[in-house]
Amino acid sequence: MKHSLLLILFFSISYHSFAQNRISGYIKDAETGENLIGANIWQPATKQGTSANNYGFYSLNLSADTATLEVSYVGYSTVKKFIKLDGDTTINFELSISDELSEVVVKGTRPELELTKMSSITITSQNIKAIPALLGEVDVLKTIQLMPGVQSGSEGSSGIYVRGGGPDQNLILLDGVPVYNASHLFGFFSVFNADAISNVEVVKGGFPARYGGRLSSVIDINMKDGNMKNWQADGGIGLISSRLSVEGPLIKDKASIILSGRRTYIDVLARPIIRASTDDVDLGYFFHDFNGKINYKFSDKDRVYLSAYTGKDKFYARDEYEFEDAISVNEYKDESGIQWGNWTTAARWNHLFSNQLFLNTTATYSQYDFDLFNESYYRYATPDDETVENFYAEYNSGITDYGLKTEFDYYLNNGHSLKFGTNYIYHIFRPEAFNFEADFQEDINIPDTKPIYGNEFSVYVEDEFEPLPKLKINAGIHASAFKVNDEFYTSFQPRISTRYLINQNLSLKASYSEMAQFLHLLTNSGIGLPTDLWVPVTENIKPQYSQQTAVGISSLLADGKYDMSVEGYYKNMNNLIEYKEGSNFLNLTESWEDKIAIGNGWSYGAEFLFRKKEGDFNGWIGYTLSYNNRQFDELNFGRVFPYKYDRRHDISIVTNYRLSEKWEISGTWVYGTGNSITLPIAKIPPLSEQPRFSDGYFYGSNEVYQYSNRNAYRMPSYHRADFGITRHKEKDWGSSSWTISVYNLYNRQNPFFINTTTNSIGETSFNQISLFQLIPSFTYNFKFRPNEK
Repeated sequence: MKHSLLLILFFSISYHSFAQNRISGYIKDAETGENLIGANIWQPATKQGTSANNYGFYSLNLSADTATLEVSYVGYSTVKKFIKLDGDTTINFELSISDELSEVVVKGTRPELELTKMSSITITSQNIKAIPALLGEVDVLKTIQLMPGVQSGSEGSSGIYVRGGGPDQNLILLDGVPVYNASHLFGFFSVFNADAISNVEVVKGGFPARYGGRLSSVIDINMKDGNMKNWQADGGIGLISSRLSVEGPLIKDKASIILSGRRTYIDVLARPIIRASTDDVDLGYFFHDFNGKINYKFSDKDRVYLSAYTGKDKFYARDEYEFEDAISVNEYKDESGIQWGNWTTAARWNHLFSNQLFLNTTATYSQYDFDLFNESYYRYATPDDETVENFYAEYNSGITDYGLKTEFDYYLNNGHSLKFGTNYIYHIFRPEAFNFEADFQEDINIPDTKPIYGNEFSVYVEDEFEPLPKLKINAGIHASAFKVNDEFYTSFQPRISTRYLINQNLSLKASYSEMAQFLHLLTNSGIGLPTDLWVPVTENIKPQYSQQTAVGISSLLADGKYDMSVEGYYKNMNNLIEYKEGSNFLNLTESWEDKIAIGNGWSYGAEFLFRKKEGDFNGWIGYTLSYNNRQFDELNFGRVFPYKYDRRHDISIVTNYRLSEKWEISGTWVYGTGNSITLPIAKIPPLSEQPRFSDGYFYGSNEVYQYSNRNAYRMPSYHRADFGITRHKEKDWGSSSWTISVYNLYNRQNPFFINTTTNSIGETSFNQISLFQLIPSFTYNFKFRPNEK
């Protein structure tokens, strides 16, 4: 396979063009000047076309001096333009948002552009905002969970599990910067504000060579660049949070800025109730995040961007009292909590060497920190004596990255383009650190936990070409290396994806990819707390590897109004890690390496997706059939067991219907096979005496439970329906809307976890704990568009 791919690469690089003229430029939003990523440009006469890259740039060869071109993008009206050429020409296109969604598709054109990509899905911010949301918080990761091959972890969670992989195997990029913890509110919301996002691409298989470092998926999220033409503001006021985005030109058509923020306020609203019910104890939770981006166009060939994101969650409990009488003074203060957050920054330079060669260079910074803390103060004083006790304990973990990558897009001709580049990341791992100070300190044996430094390198070449009129091949090599302490790991990863166009509406696709991952996430199996530890490969812990094969068929129906795809896949995963039995992150007497079991996994299945993308009524139906297993020598007596999120059947139905210009309704229904769990199957009586009362104390029986094989049982199936209705209203200053949504419309009692209880006569039962019942919510959204002067 590796030698064959190399031959393909060298053959394709020698493939040359006989075209006479080339047009290139950018495809943009007419109202805002935003680049439209993935917009299509098409010449119907020759049935040739191309798509804009991640920065809106396109390059197209024309074999004649005149041509009629069609430029389109989902949600926008198609532009048709007749052009005359005298040599190479630069033409920028601007598209306007369509009043009627049905106008977007031009019948009988662009079949190849619609049927090319393997195991890839593109989602716009409009898709995200149209779906009913938990507590009114629209969420990009919740939308991704509704796609086939992508599963949620548990009720309400924004964690995603793609084709049998774990949460650490998803490369989540925000403007090209890795985000290590993408969750707010213990996993129930993601950190991505939909108002600041332009589009999202999800890659589940057939990975292009430019991506690396993870096994299961790439979620590439692009922030808006900012309106280049006019100032505008978007925002919303919801049940638990509010948000505001402001964007506009610093210099019209030359420089722009966007600032976007969001914060919950449930801690402020609930504080009086909580204090009244907990004897004046402050108990609260909040999260906030902020996005900012500036871009400046120096010339037609040079553009720079600076973007940043910061977000933080904090759960806290505060208690204090002071009592004073004639003979003594008592003071007590205590605060404990959990806080975690991300900080990312990207500085990017785009340069156009020619109408065929495009350069993107990006410097990145990413930091994730988790902190668990407790601090207390106690003072007791009398006229003759004083006692003061201080206590402070902190457990923290995190990872920091500094990166630099350079990427080139080289367009040889309409059927042949190259991507190549390099990437370097300097990692600083802080798997776990514990600080303890107390006036009454006792000896605690805590292992030395100094930071671990890692250097990750990668280089890639990706070639997309058409050796035959109906056959397109994307072949590439991704080579990577990782240096940590005295260990040096290397990996050579071939990738190939093919598409054969049977006719203009039907294509066959197949792909093979090898992936390597030098990071591990040591995760607890319970609720989605941010206590998961990012750890590097070491001498004892090897890199993760995967090999994935996928085949599929895609079809356009009714002149492109509908599309349908079916894919099957098989994936092998090696060197996975899990906690050993009885270990967890708070076991401080041993290092994290001693808590780990190493094993393998494999998954296979089939995915079905049917979509109606245009018109007043649109949506999709997705279905996944999957099998997902693990094998660890140190777990389950070495026997194979199903992964916790081995979900045999997963169904999602998403609908959106525009009743009129003012009213719109939307709904979702999801179904999933219950998660795998381990349950006690027998109770062994104690060897000692039976429980008894003595001296006012109860002495238990110390019964021992015998457990089933790992994940041998299933929770009940999960299903629910969500519904939303929105009323739009045009204003002199812009527009507004009210959205009322209901989460879990028919009040399904879905399992969150199973609890074991024993009654007074010794009978043991299993009780299902449900998290969310029917939850109504409302959101007021507004778009402020001041009239141009």
